[in-house]
Amino acid sequence: MKMMNNASGDDLTLNRLFSYLQEELVTPIESIHPIRKNVYLLQKGNQFVVLKGFSHLRKLQIQKAFTSSLRQEGFKNSYIFQNLEKESPLYLDGTYYGCLEHIPLSSSSPFSYESEKERKDGLRLLEEFHQTTGKLSRRYQTVLKEYNLMLKWRERAARFINNLSIIKFFVQQEILNEVMEWADFSLKGLELEYSFLNNHDQVILHGDLAHHNFIRGIDSELYIIDFDLVSIGSPACDYLQYCNRILPSLDWSLQDLTEYEQIRPFLNNRGFLYALLFPTDIFREWNRLIKERQYSSTFQVRQVLDLTVRQFFNRQSFVEQVKLLLEN
Repeated sequence: MKMMNNASGDDLTLNRLFSYLQEELVTPIESIHPIRKNVYLLQKGNQFVVLKGFSHLRKLQIQKAFTSSLRQEGFKNSYIFQNLEKESPLYLDGTYYGCLEHIPLSSSSPFSYESEKERKDGLRLLEEFHQTTGKLSRRYQTVLKEYNLMLKWRERAARFINNLSIIKFFVQQEILNEVMEWADFSLKGLELEYSFLNNHDQVILHGDLAHHNFIRGIDSELYIIDFDLVSIGSPACDYLQYCNRILPSLDWSLQDLTEYEQIRPFLNNRGFLYALLFPTDIFREWNRLIKERQYSSTFQVRQVLDLTVRQFFNRQSFVEQVKLLLEN
């Protein structure tokens, strides 16, 4: 028995999980290594499997079915679940576990939005993902929730406002006032142009396009992973999130954004332009920081301040350029 521990768990938890898996899996495992909370790398001989935990059995079942559907439709740039348990689903300490196909990673640096090549590769893969999930959306309409952009952003803005009593100790009031003005302008415009989300066929959205959900395999292929936030909606919603993720690497240059062929057509749409102005990343990261009580961590605070303060003037210029487009 071999257990490799890090900050993701303690020895007792690993001990219990290891013993449980030895009893419940068809093939005994040799080692278990925590990757992050409720995600582990298991070794079976010369093979590896990723073990992922879910709070509800239904979530596990949906992701099993969805990843299987992707593969059946010919989308190979992700994982599928493997049935390695002897009988009933793996369940320990209130968590259901599924075994995922392990994708060996490239020894080069991880996927990053800092790289122009990676940004374009990610967009091409996202486009292929949407082309595939568009064929599956009707099948999953009764299973997955419909993505509600306005509701999500209003809730995120409300939480940010509730957190301002803490945030104001880190960010000057003038910047906060302008960030809130961007949000207000964006939401008011979206109320008038919300129909733009009906301009495209519905797809299954990924919903969490953080850089770590793209991985480069040892075969040099790019893979998309982690489907915890999948929902039904317009592909524009995923592209909006992708824009928000890559714009800091573009120094908030609207001109540079037009160079991406998958995004360019959306920039002619008023609703999409209004949505680009919503500071969803600033709201998300401050809300998370405060919820997790990380505001005493210099490292964590510095990262969020980078979004809010260091990038402020580039972002301010971006907002003004988009507003000019909206006036024309």
